[in-house]
Amino acid sequence: MAIQSPCIKACKIDDRSALCEGCGRSIEEVMNWARMSNAERATIMSGLAERMSKHFPAAKS
Repeated sequence: MAIQSPCIKACKIDDRSALCEGCGRSIEEVMNWARMSNAERATIMSGLAERMSKHFPAAKS
């Protein structure tokens, strides 16, 4: 089963971090998500909570 996208439909790329303020992915990760393997997606997913807390500490993660 494919790993689902972490997108919460609140897309806005932060100028400073170059990450989406909604899900924490880079624009490249967002654009390539459908072509990635489950292993690649899992690697990204495992780091999103840390990215969000580091770059967007006021956001709920």
